[in-house]
Amino acid sequence: MIEIYKKSDQAYGEFNNGDIIENKPIGFPGENTSIKAFSNLFYWAHASAKVDSTIGLHPHRGFEIMTFVLEGEIRHYDTIIEKWIDLKKGDIQLIQSGSGISHSEFMQKNSSIFQIWFDPDISKTMQQKAKYQDYKSDMFNQEKNITKLVGKDSPIKIETENIEIFKLSVEENYSLKLEQSSYYSIYLINGEAKINNVVIEKDDFIKIYDQEMLEINSKKKSDFFIVKSPRRVSYTTYI
Repeated sequence: MIEIYKKSDQAYGEFNNGDIIENKPIGFPGENTSIKAFSNLFYWAHASAKVDSTIGLHPHRGFEIMTFVLEGEIRHYDTIIEKWIDLKKGDIQLIQSGSGISHSEFMQKNSSIFQIWFDPDISKTMQQKAKYQDYKSDMFNQEKNITKLVGKDSPIKIETENIEIFKLSVEENYSLKLEQSSYYSIYLINGEAKINNVVIEKDDFIKIYDQEMLEINSKKKSDFFIVKSPRRVSYTTYI
C-alpha cells in the first residue's frame, strides 16, 4: 500500500502571527489533517521561518522530541541546560521530556526544520528525569547517497522502539528492499520523482507498507527523509 498526502492534505500551523509557518504530515489529535498518529509516530511538523522569530518557553512530558535542522540556523533553550545552544543545517537535537521539561526555540530567517514526536512507553518515561542532547552534522555516517541519523551505526539512541531514520539523495534510480513488519514514512524535501511508479512532488508525505521493494526514479536530484517504524508496538501508545 502506498498512501500519498499532499501539502494541502496536511495540517497547518503558525507561530507569532505567521512569522513561523508549519505543514504537518502528522498533526495533533483534533487538527484538520488527513493522517493521524500511527505506529509510535505521534506528531511530525515541517516548520519554516519567514523572519527571525522565537517560540516562547513551553512544557513537554513523556515524549521523545527530535528536531532536524534542514536549512539555516536555530537556537534552543531549556530548563535542564539553562543556556542557548546554536544548531545549524544537518544538526539534530533530542529532548527526552520524561517527567517534564520546558524549552524555547529561535528560528533564523529562512531556516527550516522537521520536528517529530516519538511515542515511547510514556507510562515509563514520565517517571524518568528529562534529558537533552544535540548532535552535530559531522557525527553521522554517510555511505554514498544515504546519511544514517537514527538506528544502527548512529550516535543517537532513543527509547522509542524499532525506529530508524535516514536521509536519501537520489539523482536517477534507487532500490530498497522493505521489511513487511515496518511502516516507511517518507517526506520529499526537494525535487520530484516516482515511487513505485507513483508521481510525487516536493512536500509530499508518503506512507508505505505491504510492499516488497521501494523503487525510486528521479529525473533530477531529489532529497528524501525516511522514518522506519514498527507495524506492531509492544506497549500501549498514547493514541
